[in-house]
Amino acid sequence: MPSDALHDNPLLDFSTLPRFDALRPDHVPPAISKLLADCRDLVQRLTSDEVAATWDDFAAPLADGFEQLSRAWGVVGHVHSVNDVPAWREAYHQMLPDVSRFYAEVGQNLKLFAKYKAIAESEEYKTLSAARRQIIDHEVRDFRLAGAELPDNLKPRFQAIAEELAQLSAKFSENLLDATNAFSEVVTDVDELAGLPQDIQEAAREAAARDGAHGWKFTLHMPSYLPVLQYADSRRLRATLYRAYATRAAEFGAAELDNTPLIQRILELRREEAKLLGYVNFAEVSLVPKMAQSVPQVLDFLRDLAARAKPFAEKDVADLRAFAQSELGLETMESWDVAYVSEKLLQARYAFSEQEVKQYFTEDKVLGGLFRVIETLFGVRLKPDRAPVWHEDVRFFRIETLSGELIGQFYLDLYARETKRAGAWMDEAIGRRRLPMRSLATPPDGVQTPVAYLNCNFSRPVGERDGQPLPATFTHDEVITLFHETGHGLHHLLTRVDELGVAGIHGVEWDAVELPSQFMENYCWEWSVLPQMTAHIDTGQPLPRALFDKMLAAKNFLSGMQTLRQIEFALFDMRLHSDFDPAGDRSVRDLLADVRREVAVIVPPEWHRFANGFSHIFAGGYGAGYYSYKWAEVLSADCYAAFEEAGNAFDPSTGKRFLDEVLSVGGSRPAIDSFRAFRGRDPQVDALLRHSGMIAA
Repeated sequence: MPSDALHDNPLLDFSTLPRFDALRPDHVPPAISKLLADCRDLVQRLTSDEVAATWDDFAAPLADGFEQLSRAWGVVGHVHSVNDVPAWREAYHQMLPDVSRFYAEVGQNLKLFAKYKAIAESEEYKTLSAARRQIIDHEVRDFRLAGAELPDNLKPRFQAIAEELAQLSAKFSENLLDATNAFSEVVTDVDELAGLPQDIQEAAREAAARDGAHGWKFTLHMPSYLPVLQYADSRRLRATLYRAYATRAAEFGAAELDNTPLIQRILELRREEAKLLGYVNFAEVSLVPKMAQSVPQVLDFLRDLAARAKPFAEKDVADLRAFAQSELGLETMESWDVAYVSEKLLQARYAFSEQEVKQYFTEDKVLGGLFRVIETLFGVRLKPDRAPVWHEDVRFFRIETLSGELIGQFYLDLYARETKRAGAWMDEAIGRRRLPMRSLATPPDGVQTPVAYLNCNFSRPVGERDGQPLPATFTHDEVITLFHETGHGLHHLLTRVDELGVAGIHGVEWDAVELPSQFMENYCWEWSVLPQMTAHIDTGQPLPRALFDKMLAAKNFLSGMQTLRQIEFALFDMRLHSDFDPAGDRSVRDLLADVRREVAVIVPPEWHRFANGFSHIFAGGYGAGYYSYKWAEVLSADCYAAFEEAGNAFDPSTGKRFLDEVLSVGGSRPAIDSFRAFRGRDPQVDALLRHSGMIAA
């Protein structure tokens, strides 16, 4: 490899934060190739007979060596998600097979597996810290799930499956983004703007102007799509955008962007992988490292919750249909009418609109309020910080102790862009760990502090006043999303575990990882919080108590429908990966229809292609795991109930206990043990049902 390809390559600089200002796509192949070669050399050295199967001689050096590859590839994957331009996409895909192949090889390396098993069976294991024992246990489990115990003649096939699945998942996500970007609707008739908020109209006008078009441009990105469905009086416009969104990445558009064959292939490969490992289906494989013990347990959980929610959901739908007929003149409420009718009923029933509320949630006030919640709950300080970033919109912050010691840092990328994948997510840039004392770059306490990415897709600021740009304003739902992702970030950043394998979100069961994120959402409903995190865009006044009371009264508006919708997704996912045979006569759409007959109260049109955009399970790590949202919601509601029982959402002793027993321990012990340490008992579903308005408070 030419030395000039590696000289000052920012992906190989681990002494500082990622150097996004210097990073180029052509840095990716040489850097990742070198790190892969270094890791292969390390594996060869550490698996030799001369290296003892101990923590210090084997496990620690292996984790230390692999961390650099993980960090560098993490940066590449992050940029691919937030700046998916052709050059970066090409660079990512050029190295994705090599990276996938390497991790598949590692997972099947019997010498590595033997060393971990030797540690697990040694006298040393009993003397290791709980965190280190947990890491060893996870490694032994994960080697088995990676095919380490497969016969040699089957290992190449298992590796090939892993490589192909990685490529298919990336392609699924890219197809969805490209299909989203491929559609736009330019409106030239001003009458079709009726009902749309002024800021949405302005953003659409600016979007058209950027394309050199006259009129207003609407797209399928959330800041454009959702307001049209929710507010536009034009039923034609709502129906047009709804159909375009519902048929993204399907057979109705460009053939090369159709995710249908990818879904089929992903399901075939996952089923084959499960069979190779000796499991009946992929769902069984998925549940091995989770809290839930079996597929029947998950299905029973979902169906029990569905039975509790369905009467409320049926009433929600009946109310919407009656209102649509009597007040809006809609004899038949179609799927593209639901959000619109819901908003009109909300306004009629509670005398306020989401758009009215949005004017109070200005960006800097929201961030200030969020930071005060974190500071008050956990005894820390948040401050602006400086770092190279991948886009001018990105902001950077630090979390410190009250005495000024750095705890962690995070990037905040709030706005939607055409080159950024949809949704909101938290990801890791750097994990916490104790460093070998070997260089001047090692911090005085020897601890590498964690860094996180927090990503959303909110509307950017539009318009100006007196020559100054107006701030961005967020809907209350967007504020909840921001608190949610920040909860994930806090789980990563506030860990006190020094072993990378179980620090922060590492090693946490997938069906418990949503606990901190959903827990933080509760503070968006605390009156003591809202006056400090709101300032009307025109008057600067905080949210009035009277308006908050209306919001609170409407908090569980349509909660039955919303609960069933999530259960529908989760049940579809679990059945798709358990009792569905991709080689059989029935299609994915047939299964989805079965699920909807069982739990849905509103069934979309036949041409709706929900699965083609279900990136959570086909490209986001939630395959046979989407139930985790509801599973963890039981945990998070029960945890928040501890503060309610204390009579103070910021009760210091309860906040400290939540930090000590849940956030700070990360994956160093089973999530159920952390929950029990905090609550003193097993989880109960009552708090979730009460918070959702499905049992009396």
